[in-house]
Amino acid sequence: MAETKPSSAAAPVAREFAEWAAALRPADIPDAVVRACADTVVDTLGLCYAARDTDYVRALRAAWPGQGECLVFGTGSRRDPASAAMINGTAAHGEDFDNTFEGCPVHSGTVVVPAVLAAAEAEGLSGAQALKGMAVGLEVMCRLGLAAQKGVHTAGFHPTAVLGAMGATAAVAAAADLTPRQATDALGIAGSMASGIIEYLADGSWTKRMHAGWAAQSGLRASAMGRAGFTGPATVFEGRHGLFHGFAPTVPCDVSVLTGELGTRWDAARVAFKPYACGTMAQPFVDCAVRLGRAGIAPDEVVEMVCEVGEGTVHRLWEPLALKQAPPTPYAAKFSTPYCIAVGFLRGDAGLAEYDDALIRDPAVLALAGRVRYEIDPADEYPRNYTGHIRVRLRDGRVVEERQPHLRGGARDPLTREQLVAKCRANLRHGGVAEGLARTIEQMADALRDDHRPLALAALEVGD
Repeated sequence: MAETKPSSAAAPVAREFAEWAAALRPADIPDAVVRACADTVVDTLGLCYAARDTDYVRALRAAWPGQGECLVFGTGSRRDPASAAMINGTAAHGEDFDNTFEGCPVHSGTVVVPAVLAAAEAEGLSGAQALKGMAVGLEVMCRLGLAAQKGVHTAGFHPTAVLGAMGATAAVAAAADLTPRQATDALGIAGSMASGIIEYLADGSWTKRMHAGWAAQSGLRASAMGRAGFTGPATVFEGRHGLFHGFAPTVPCDVSVLTGELGTRWDAARVAFKPYACGTMAQPFVDCAVRLGRAGIAPDEVVEMVCEVGEGTVHRLWEPLALKQAPPTPYAAKFSTPYCIAVGFLRGDAGLAEYDDALIRDPAVLALAGRVRYEIDPADEYPRNYTGHIRVRLRDGRVVEERQPHLRGGARDPLTREQLVAKCRANLRHGGVAEGLARTIEQMADALRDDHRPLALAALEVGD
């Protein structure tokens, strides 16, 4: 059972979050956090459009048909707030190309942005209110990730799903100016909505894709219930039967990580953005593979490729090894480091185009993936840092190595705004949408803090 580390604060964690958020003004949010929120909007919305015509998004639009005032991105249709958040969050997270965080691979953007934008449209909230909600939601999710570390994954759950329900609730409650009491209740309620197992790893099925959307709509529903007077436990995080006990029982709930220096230390400023459309921990290995491929090594020269990895990544990205070397679906391939390395080596990229039915059956890709294996490095820094190391043994006896010391796109090597907009344009193009929409998205994102009118998203509509 997870124990709670002592804190000098007498108030429950949920109440501290709620009181901090209630007192926060958009003008108080540091520029670095404002920029992180805007970058997250650009990245997240581009991914919504990229996935708009996928089979899983079409299925979700059919399954959540409730009509309302909230835009389903990539379409001209509108849904009720919960349905829009569910569909948009799933679309944004569906290709695993969304933002992440160093310290715990939690995908905050695809939870927080759909939840806040749906709340804004439904309630006539301003851009400034939406920005405040996003900043609070990202911060809460990042702090929860830092406190949970590997604990949620170790217990068999998905951090974005579990921690996302709490982040979305904090975000919507802050954007809608719930009172501290209402927001505390909302967070307590959301603890009973948090869920998301990682058994999708067994067969590459779609459930991980829905986790961000489910968390987003949970935030809307929990906030509505808290505002209406429904009560929830204030000790939802640190309590004896709280979130950490249920979803990260091997990790003590360090209250100081959750609430220390609220308003002065902003972990949300350090959100990371992916250059590749695959699992977070595989990204540095793809960088290594791309460089090895560009070095002129012929695939048939490779006897084996040995990767040094963190033990905490093995059960999701490496085992069972035979399955990872021949993933059954394009989605399963995104969580197969052997496959990601093989396509990175052979194609020089691991973007959306590298995960399709034809390529996962390509004999050359499978042959190379079959020669990739791993060794656990006890000194690996995961989850504090995501690194890559590939040692290639060649047929002539030579050994060639490549190392990537950190996550490209993370705090040590961030993507520029220009790179993020280029990624957004590429995602729009992938979804069959005019690339010029990227500029409209960027302008809307950058104007949030100074926009005190009801947030309007009509300019982001496209035909079905």
